Amino acid sequence: MKLQPVHATRARLIDTARRQIQRPQYQCLFPTLELRSSDDPMYYKMTTRTVRHRRDTAHRIAGFTLLELLVVMVIIGLLAGYVGPKFFAHIGKAEVKTARAQLDSLEKALDAYRLDVGSYPTTEQGLASLVTAPGDVPQWKGPYLKKGVPEDPWHHPYQYKAPGEHGEFDLLSLGKDGQPGGTGEAEDIVNW
Repeated sequence: MKLQPVHATRARLIDTARRQIQRPQYQCLFPTLELRSSDDPMYYKMTTRTVRHRRDTAHRIAGFTLLELLVVMVIIGLLAGYVGPKFFAHIGKAEVKTARAQLDSLEKALDAYRLDVGSYPTTEQGLASLVTAPGDVPQWKGPYLKKGVPEDPWHHPYQYKAPGEHGEFDLLSLGKDGQPGGTGEAEDIVNW
């Protein structure tokens, strides 16, 4: 093996380092190569400070600050405060429409019962006579409702009275509050 003088080894190391720095792929991977000297041969090394700095910078770029998160939360809260009441108002209207549709369905079932039997069920027989045959009615050809007597959308039973004060029968839902009278969603929904 042939020994080379020290200055030739240093020159070769410097040339190799310059070529690596000039290559684009090495510039991206090792942009901060610095010339460090030691008593023996020279060498190139990436500093640990630079590696730590790059890791911290990438971590800071990837996350959000507390202030940014608070601003987003305030915007979401404002939107919920504006949209929420409008959304729930539509739900209340939908429940009232459902109750009206169920009253209409019960009226049709009561009319079918009357066509078969000749009269509407009495208050004592109630709406249950649309599903099960009363013992004293031989002309019953039901059931007149497929799934049974429904509750109103607020889980209260429908009120039935025959003969009614406003017609041949009175059929009503007491609304959201379950009490007679009321306004808005608590208003009674009636068939007259």
